[in-house]
Amino acid sequence: MTKADIVSEIAKSTGFEKVVVLEVVESFMENVKESLSKGNNVYLRGFGSFVVKQRAEKAARNISKNVTITIPAHKIPSFKPAKTFVEQVKNLK
Repeated sequence: MTKADIVSEIAKSTGFEKVVVLEVVESFMENVKESLSKGNNVYLRGFGSFVVKQRAEKAARNISKNVTITIPAHKIPSFKPAKTFVEQVKNLK
């Protein structure tokens, strides 16, 4: 499902115009990105959590040059679904 599909489905179910729904969806995504870039997690009860995870420094190999490189510690965005969400997906038929 694409963002356009999501906007269409929300517009159908709510009766709002697609332009308005698109603006809300874009604003939501921008707020989540902004919050995560500041190091703040976003919790949506019943859906899941957008969190910032810390990755430790690690050694990796460049096999084409046969050298070991060090990947520094860094932070990455992550999504952890809520238990009810996971159960819904597990019970798909």
